[in-house]
Amino acid sequence: MIRNISINRHFAGTIAVAGLAGALAFGGAQSVITPVFAEAVRVEAPQAPSFADVVEAVSPAVVSVRVKSDVRPTSSRSGALPFGFEDLPRNHPFRRFFDNGPRGDREFGQRRRRGEGRRAPRRFGTSQGSGFFVSQDGYIVTNNHVVEGGNAYTVITNEGKELDAKLIGTDPKTDLAVLKVDKKEKFTYVSFSKAKSRVGEWVVAVGNPFGLGGTVTAGIVSASNRDIGSGPYDDFIQIDAAVNKGNSGGPAFNLNGEVIGVNTAIFSPSGGNVGIAFAISAKSASVVVDDLIKNGSVTRGWLGVQIQPVTADIAQSLGLDEPSGTIVAETQTDSPAAKSGIKAGDVILEVDGGEVSSPKALAKTIAGYAPNDIAKLTVFRDGKRQKIDVKLGALPSKDKKVAAVEPKKPEKVAKIDLEGLGLAISKSDKGVVVASVDDASSAAEKGLRKGDVIVSVNGRDTASVNDVGLAVAQAMEEERKAILFQVKSGSRNRFVALPFSKG
Repeated sequence: MIRNISINRHFAGTIAVAGLAGALAFGGAQSVITPVFAEAVRVEAPQAPSFADVVEAVSPAVVSVRVKSDVRPTSSRSGALPFGFEDLPRNHPFRRFFDNGPRGDREFGQRRRRGEGRRAPRRFGTSQGSGFFVSQDGYIVTNNHVVEGGNAYTVITNEGKELDAKLIGTDPKTDLAVLKVDKKEKFTYVSFSKAKSRVGEWVVAVGNPFGLGGTVTAGIVSASNRDIGSGPYDDFIQIDAAVNKGNSGGPAFNLNGEVIGVNTAIFSPSGGNVGIAFAISAKSASVVVDDLIKNGSVTRGWLGVQIQPVTADIAQSLGLDEPSGTIVAETQTDSPAAKSGIKAGDVILEVDGGEVSSPKALAKTIAGYAPNDIAKLTVFRDGKRQKIDVKLGALPSKDKKVAAVEPKKPEKVAKIDLEGLGLAISKSDKGVVVASVDDASSAAEKGLRKGDVIVSVNGRDTASVNDVGLAVAQAMEEERKAILFQVKSGSRNRFVALPFSKG
């Protein structure tokens, strides 16, 4: 009897495959089946710029600067208070732990040792900063505040070599200094960038913070032409990067390996790094460094004027369309400005066709000239522009100190009230003296004080109170909105514009 057998197709296929595998195995031919795995996840995203090439190229040019200086000897006399307790009052109970008792003993029974009371031996202190080679023969740039007060200098290269260096010159006004390594060796060096740094470009700071040796941080340029009030020629690049103590004097590089600034200061409300640093711009630093290398000092042009900003009130009082330039408060005796006819009240608008935006801008512009150069000034005087050529002198190395002059008591001959001012003339002083100032007046707000001497009003000399009245009348006729007073406070001259009221 034949049975009718029905086979499922899927099952039959399975048997067939198994039979084939068995046939291959037992027939002498073998087949290796390799498992296939899925690939790991990989995202093709834009890659951040790498600073490795820049750092590798410039690091040999960056050095640590170690400065040795004398420390003032201190007395080792018995009873000398330790650091932090110097101002302890004589009757303070803690004094007994440091002072001698009636028998020469301290509270802890320690007798005075032989030799106490003698002057301590000479001691030395060390400080560290950063720097970088700017020439193959060993000239190094750093900060003036890094080397200030030092008497021996050592630079440590990226490879750890210690080399003696000598101080070539310093420029405290820009906080720059140059050292020189005298060794017959060709050093790797870097150069200053000639292009102006752009806000938003990458910057790499290399230096020696905390004495750790070469470290690198990166950030961006967040501002330029910053004035942080550190000197008359401030021109800082603001960098948003981690720059710490010890980075001072070190370079800030662009991605081409060029120095765009010399790291000098940080913004630090708490004393620590908050990610905002300031570097002297390459444009300013390169000029100063060249002078220091060639001459050991910096020679700047000198005009010889005391200047102040032109405010909106001063502009209105002079008839200027808008506040611009800088007004001359006083010319120094025998200065280039005085010899060229520049006088108090002149507003300097341009130098060689370049606009003067502020007193600091004028100072930096004139400093860029050499002594004996001719500077063509455009000044505003008596309601019109005129050209004055000035042969510049050399900026004195030290500013002359002028003794403060106490204001003289006025001898009241006549008195009037003007804009909250009580005025009087004096036989013992030139000009009109401020006898009183109303605390609620605009005069008090602008800083006028009793005893100030008003030298001129709207360019007119004021030898009497009547002269002031005439100047005010002229201002009324010209429909000016402010009156310009030239005021002398002690030895200082300045201009003050007071709002004019017809009432």
